[in-house]
Amino acid sequence: MAKKKGGRVQVILECTEHKSSGIAGTSRYCTEKNRTTTTARMELKKYNPILKRHTVHKEIK
Repeated sequence: MAKKKGGRVQVILECTEHKSSGIAGTSRYCTEKNRTTTTARMELKKYNPILKRHTVHKEIK
């Protein structure tokens, strides 16, 4: 099988507001990004089901 060339990588997004609030649990999303065009860490607004609103999720790892 051919070796994959490194364009896309899987990243995990974690809620920043939920982490600082002290409430139990975490809100995380898995997505992919193109490493060659997006070198900085991703930051997206996603729905947090525990806080029941849209919050900023930042890339971890």
